[in-house]
Amino acid sequence: MQNDVIMAGFGGQGILLIGKMLAYAGMQDGKEVSWLPSYGPEMRGGTCNCTVVISDKPVGSPVIQNPGAVLAMNLPSLEKFEADVRPGGYLLINTSLIERACKRDDIRIIDVPANTIAQDLGNPRGANMVALGAYVGATGAVSMEQVEAVVRQTFAAKPSVIDVNLEALHKGYDLGREFAATASGGAAS
Repeated sequence: MQNDVIMAGFGGQGILLIGKMLAYAGMQDGKEVSWLPSYGPEMRGGTCNCTVVISDKPVGSPVIQNPGAVLAMNLPSLEKFEADVRPGGYLLINTSLIERACKRDDIRIIDVPANTIAQDLGNPRGANMVALGAYVGATGAVSMEQVEAVVRQTFAAKPSVIDVNLEALHKGYDLGREFAATASGGAAS
């Protein structure tokens, strides 16, 4: 089984961080993983994305032409990667910052108001954690326990932000699981 995702947004949204966290969670789950970051020339405020591949078998290449999922945190990312999602795949759209709907009808669309949820939690910088949770909840690419462990490890030097980031992660996860349950016509396991 292989899960691959392109996570994209602008610099400063924590896109590369959540991609790396997903890859580490995959490793801790005993999977083969790759993480390939890509930066725009502007860095903070410019575009950035990363590709994460999580597989039961060795990963042949970190480059994915048609990912099973795209997580678009801003409009330029949606514009760039929407067409690449393979049919039947997932497109997670940060509806807090993207007002246009998906133009395709052969993929599964998950509206994730990541910034709004993070703001409501009093953690405006946690939009990336909401998005990561939504991806994990919808796809089951890695276990939530491993993602939680990686969050704790990542923020070990800043213990005051661990709980707020876990809360954002769980809100996104619940949203993703709800989508998965609705899409399958039953309760999510």
